Amino acid sequence: MELIRGLHNLRDKHKGCVATIGNFDGVHLGHQQVLAQVLRKGRELGLPAVVIIFEPQPREFFSGSQAPPRLTRFDEKVRLLKANGVDRVLCLTFNERLRTMSADQFVDELLLKGLAVRHFVVGDDFRFGCDRSGDYNMLRQSGERYGFSVVNTETFDVDGERVSSTRIRTALQNNDLVLAQRLLGRPYRVTGRVMHGQKLGRTIGVPTANVRMHRFHCPLNGVYAVTVTGKNLTAEGIANVGMRPTVNGKQPVLEAHLFDLDSDLYGQLLSVEFKAFIRPEKKFEGLEKLKQQIDNDIKQVRNYFLTGAL
Repeated sequence: MELIRGLHNLRDKHKGCVATIGNFDGVHLGHQQVLAQVLRKGRELGLPAVVIIFEPQPREFFSGSQAPPRLTRFDEKVRLLKANGVDRVLCLTFNERLRTMSADQFVDELLLKGLAVRHFVVGDDFRFGCDRSGDYNMLRQSGERYGFSVVNTETFDVDGERVSSTRIRTALQNNDLVLAQRLLGRPYRVTGRVMHGQKLGRTIGVPTANVRMHRFHCPLNGVYAVTVTGKNLTAEGIANVGMRPTVNGKQPVLEAHLFDLDSDLYGQLLSVEFKAFIRPEKKFEGLEKLKQQIDNDIKQVRNYFLTGAL
């Protein structure tokens, strides 16, 4: 799969495709159905399947730190799109220029000159261009004028309700990992490289792998039973996602203690899969109280992996 960063990197070889556009946060079952729709049409026309995404996501551009947490980091999203068979991902930088681009410019610069789209798949509530002036009907009219077809996406429901990133985010914030898994089509996981931390865990006998999250704000918060995979690694363990209030943490961190494993993981890319919620994050009166609670948490999680029950 080819990742293209920005309109300026489009070349003649990229012209002619079947495309869709959106945030694709989580690449959930609804997204997967859209991707299958694009891939089918691409095979029918003998054209590559292209997904157009934004970085940052539009709500992050407008709302900054007040934007809702993402389900997936950028690199994980790209990996998931690749796994679903996408041929190309075009990532557009959402900046002031893109924000002020008119709907007509959007069609002309991106769909016609940039990609020469032959078939475009969008939601019937899709809005684009400055002040969201462009809509599905405008795209249909443009397609009729310039020779590309436009269709809307097929709604995907679970339990009579549309699958959406917002619905999954709410499930995760409510620690309903079972519902989140049903909507995603896979267990929820966070992937990142292990970085050096304060190494406080070692001082209390519970070494942890600190998974780098950069600016990613995880929708989960608290202590969880997890399985962790990496290169030549599969392990059960316990993870904390949050601010680490007992040690006056300044930014969210994902720390995972892996059971029965003593090896150097620094720099490794790990995938942390969340299996069960144990408890909310809490501030303790010193490291000794924290260690006592962690020891209890570990016993509970080990029992969970043995019995399947908390």
